[in-house]
Amino acid sequence: MSMHGAGGRAALTGMRSMRQDRSILQHRIKKGTLPRILKFAKHYRPALIIFLSVVILDAVISSVSPLLLREIIDVGVYHHRVALVIGLAVTTAILAIGDAGLQMVERRLSAIIGEGLIFDLRTEVFRHIQSMPIAFFSRTQTGALISRLNNDVVGAQQAFTDLFSNVVGNAILVLIILVVMFILSWPITLVALILVPLFLLPARRVGRKLGTLFQRGMELNAEMNMVMSERFNVAGAMLVKLFGRPEEERQGFDSRAAQVRDIGIRQATYQRFFFITLSLTASLATAFAYGFGGAEAARGVLAVGTVVALTAYLTRLYGPLTQLSNLNIDYMSAMVSFERLFEVLDLEPMIKESPTARPIPDRPADLRFSHVDFSYPGAEDVSLASLEAVARLDDTPRTSVLHDITFEVAPGTMTALVGPSGAGKTTISMLVSRLYDVDRGSVTINGVDLRDATTTSLNATVGVVTQDAHLFHDTLRANLLFAKPNATDDEIAGALAAAQIADLVATLPLGLSTVVGERGYRLSGGEKQRVALARLLLKSPHLVVLDEATAHLDAESEAAVQRALDETMKQRTSLVIAHRLSTIRNADQILVIDGGRIVERGTHKELHAGAGLYRDLYETQFRGQED
Repeated sequence: MSMHGAGGRAALTGMRSMRQDRSILQHRIKKGTLPRILKFAKHYRPALIIFLSVVILDAVISSVSPLLLREIIDVGVYHHRVALVIGLAVTTAILAIGDAGLQMVERRLSAIIGEGLIFDLRTEVFRHIQSMPIAFFSRTQTGALISRLNNDVVGAQQAFTDLFSNVVGNAILVLIILVVMFILSWPITLVALILVPLFLLPARRVGRKLGTLFQRGMELNAEMNMVMSERFNVAGAMLVKLFGRPEEERQGFDSRAAQVRDIGIRQATYQRFFFITLSLTASLATAFAYGFGGAEAARGVLAVGTVVALTAYLTRLYGPLTQLSNLNIDYMSAMVSFERLFEVLDLEPMIKESPTARPIPDRPADLRFSHVDFSYPGAEDVSLASLEAVARLDDTPRTSVLHDITFEVAPGTMTALVGPSGAGKTTISMLVSRLYDVDRGSVTINGVDLRDATTTSLNATVGVVTQDAHLFHDTLRANLLFAKPNATDDEIAGALAAAQIADLVATLPLGLSTVVGERGYRLSGGEKQRVALARLLLKSPHLVVLDEATAHLDAESEAAVQRALDETMKQRTSLVIAHRLSTIRNADQILVIDGGRIVERGTHKELHAGAGLYRDLYETQFRGQED
């Protein structure tokens, strides 16, 4: 007789527990984890009560059918009571239908609770990650973050719902089965319990091995996925093709895929051994029950129906017992998954909107830096070792990057930042959009300290274009509407014209419905920059920050982008990290940055007449750009 119903489901979940890494039992759960989990679960309290009630009722119904089978044989068949046999058979069928219905309800409720829990956890973690500063993303592995949102969230949900259903359902099922079996025949019941260690001992050994194999399998799959992720994006694929090593790449991937294959074979073998052991134990118990019980029935001590009922109970006993024996692993798995999620949620974002934040006045921007000192945050302030795939975080002391930076960019004027690489120009531009907060001093726009400004007004006031503008793998229209979701077609057309890219869009077969590809790689560098500028113009900010937006472009693309830049900066306050002499000459003010300090300031004419760093930069970088 095969396992089915609650017993069969318990066997499957028992297999899932067996393959968990048992080293998890050595983990020490942080204090307060369980109350936080229950806080998440309280929204589903009514559904949980109904769910547990259904699980209990299902366990009771599942344990009744062998008794009905006993009555059919011992009373109905033995005494030739046809009506009773038919009635009990119909009752058994009704119970089977009811059991099937309860299983559907149980699955539905489990899905409602589980998927709801996934939604709550996933959205909260996503919102929290979005609130983290850019320093967080510069340190963490993208795959590690995605794993928290996928694997850990799903793992927490599965462990949570399985734990409730398995503990309650299996405990009641085992209790009922053992009580009924003892009543029917205590000798057979004792032998059945004696056989449990014969199954559990090898099964637990297999479980330890499976835990190790599944852990290693996950690591190997992660490594293989990382290789695919790096090689399948445009930049990685281009690098492989440019360096001409496709055969080495294939061999490297084949090796990783072979390891995944081999460990998969071993996992399948051990899993099959588990089920064979379970089936063999149940078969041995059944053989004993039929042998011993049959002999007792032949001697008139036991009824035939009782023997049949006992064997039916035996097939349903070992699966739930296996699951209950691994209850500690299920519990720890749930706790660890939740703990890993709480670890992310407990990482406080360094950049927060003040409770008393006020909007930046909606007028031409007046930007001021007042005695600003800044150093990049340390790893312990913004990251987690587990998200960086390191044993411990980098503890390098923080070093000051900017020193006493003071300047003003008046409304409608342009200030250019020049200086050697690593001088601190990009850092200054990042402070304007509050990607970081200053250590000392202040950055204000229209008199409002950015630390006291609302995020919405800051985003509306400041627009940024970097030298490597990012486009999403979506249509041109979707990328443009990212800046202004309610923009009209006329506004989009105006932004494209001002960004010097309307003619190109007109030549595309799908126009604005053209998909630009990952990171916009279907467009040239100059085209991508002009799309980014069109997006900025659509946003229409009062303050424009340009971080070498024409760097690394060919002459033709640079000229087109420069025309778009000139249009972008009209009647706007502009802060530009410049490497073109034409841009610098047009600047109302030039700040020469070196070593995180402003070492010179003035117009091009004033600074060129001196004998400082600007004059040296002009001789080495800008002279060749003269018309």
